[in-house]
Amino acid sequence: MQKMHFKFLTYIIVNAILSLSIITVAFADGSNYFDLWLSALKTEAREAQISVQTIDDAFKTAQYLPWVIILDRNQPEFISPFLSYVEKRVSPELIKQGKAELLEQEALLSQVEAQYGVPKQVLVAFWGLETNYGDNKGNFGLPSALMTLAYEGRRASFFRSQLFDTMRIVDAGHNTVAGMRGSWAGAMGHMQFMPSTMLKYGVDADMDGRINIWTSLPDAFSSAANYLSKVGWRKEEVAAIEVKLPANFDYSQARLNNRQMASDWAKLGVEDMAGNAIPNQANAAILLPQGYYGPAFMVFSNFDVIMDWNRSVNYALSVVHLSNQLMGEKPILGGELAEKEAMSFNQFWALQGRLNELGFDCGEPDGFPGLKTQAAIRQYQASQQLVQDGYASPSLYQRLLQP
Repeated sequence: MQKMHFKFLTYIIVNAILSLSIITVAFADGSNYFDLWLSALKTEAREAQISVQTIDDAFKTAQYLPWVIILDRNQPEFISPFLSYVEKRVSPELIKQGKAELLEQEALLSQVEAQYGVPKQVLVAFWGLETNYGDNKGNFGLPSALMTLAYEGRRASFFRSQLFDTMRIVDAGHNTVAGMRGSWAGAMGHMQFMPSTMLKYGVDADMDGRINIWTSLPDAFSSAANYLSKVGWRKEEVAAIEVKLPANFDYSQARLNNRQMASDWAKLGVEDMAGNAIPNQANAAILLPQGYYGPAFMVFSNFDVIMDWNRSVNYALSVVHLSNQLMGEKPILGGELAEKEAMSFNQFWALQGRLNELGFDCGEPDGFPGLKTQAAIRQYQASQQLVQDGYASPSLYQRLLQP
């Protein structure tokens, strides 16, 4: 766990305890409804052709888990800027252990890479970021966690389907109900697959008759590589590189959904950090994860594959960065002048609301600066003759809400 300021940590703990108390009391008042709901859900499971034995095993220990709801509803108080995010997630310790794991699992990883075309360093990067190389796979009982989330209602249909897939995994003989353990949201195993993902992409690589992503590294690595391959990984193409932008670069063009040939960006003066030619790949975009003062990256089709795994740009760039460190020292060079202050969830929410008030459509505020919010920021920046990088920065917040 990363070190936190004591007052902030105390704030989180106190609020979690208060929220847990409120939810626990609310549930106690309506526990009969949960029992009735479970009864109806059991009938649904039978209609879905799940075996009676698996249903009985899953439902006999069913519990409503208030802490799962706390985790689901908890929004991060502060959202780290890109460079801070990477520094925390891709620590020297994570890199060092990743290099050791690459050596220890060399034969297996080389075999998986040869079969699926996904570099071993990329697989180890996912492994490290997801579970710290298997040290933190989660210990929630998935049936109860998923029942709680399905009952709570925010994404009820999704979690109900994941619950049924959890039971289908048991029916297929891949695990027992008691062994189905993972994160509070249902992700499981070394690579944190959701149940539906395991059923679709899981591989019995060690050929023991079951897909075991919890304790079998051959199954876990092969399943992850199969997933990445099936959703479009392009062998021998890079996912992203850090680039230098020319002085006259039009920053409004730096966005994930603006794609062209890398050679077309090169004609505009974009170079790699050493001044060399950039890879001649298609589907290239320029990203500025920390605004125009921060580092710039050119991303390609394989970056989209990583984003299919996790929709966070910061996470996807962290996968690329960690895999680069496992191949050899390759620090991020740009961003010395980037704004380093964190923005809170509430500040992002307020920023979106203010932009909406001014006629720059962010959609319904949600506290996260996605593509629509970035487009609204660019429109505002254009109206004020500012650099159009689309970045929800602390200085932009100050300008809009604390003039």
